[in-house]
Amino acid sequence: MFSIDPSASYMMPAHFGPRYTGEKTSGWYHDVTVMAVPYRTDRDKLAALLPAGFELTDDAVITVYYACNKNIDWLAGRGYNMVGVNASAIFNGANEQLEGNYALVIWENLTDPILVGREVQGIPKIYADIPDHVIDDGRWTCGARHFGNRIVDINIKNLVEVPSGDVAAAELARENKTHPMTWRYLPAAGGYGPPSVSEPVTFPSTNILKQVMVGEGVLSWEALTWEQNPTQFHIVNTLGALPVIEYLPAIVTQGSTNLALPEQWTRSLLPMQQGV
Repeated sequence: MFSIDPSASYMMPAHFGPRYTGEKTSGWYHDVTVMAVPYRTDRDKLAALLPAGFELTDDAVITVYYACNKNIDWLAGRGYNMVGVNASAIFNGANEQLEGNYALVIWENLTDPILVGREVQGIPKIYADIPDHVIDDGRWTCGARHFGNRIVDINIKNLVEVPSGDVAAAELARENKTHPMTWRYLPAAGGYGPPSVSEPVTFPSTNILKQVMVGEGVLSWEALTWEQNPTQFHIVNTLGALPVIEYLPAIVTQGSTNLALPEQWTRSLLPMQQGV
């Protein structure tokens, strides 16, 4: 009879055994290019998307980003692309307070990282077609689509390289303010009733930046119907309805990322008790 080894990591279908791990299955993403467009938005409308225990930082800032991930160890050198949406937020827990980015949604164009991210880390990942970015006459463009219909386009222009000393100073200024957080939600079997899992989580990572550029960014969300995107239209339309009050400097980075830190593993956060 099959039985679970509590010291191993499993995913469905678990009865085939634990996930393979070895010397080549580290969390390093060796070639990562990121395009990020942050902007200020309506505070009340953005706050309405955060679950209990989370609040916005002083600035109601959303960051829409794209990442082209190549040469990934745990995928045996393969890669994938992603488009995500973060809100600058603070988690007020029972025994700690964390400041960083709350992941509202992440689209990815490969099933494997979607499943690992949802089941193991609790990150709200869903599928989209996300081609590699294009650079044309200094303008960087990328976007996501599903069922042949546009979700969002990201454009950045007038990029200027940031000196390494300024990059280091900016990273130091944001020390202890870069916690990635989200809400891990797994519905009950059948989809109704009390959820199987409902908890805040943090999923730390580390970055090595080889190049940083800043420029001017702009976003274009598509207004979708149920017929165009029956499983995601409500997500896209909600994000597209958040007003752009002011674009902040857009960023393009190139470097590497490690998503598996033994000393800082993905973990559940302990929320305050209601009424405390």
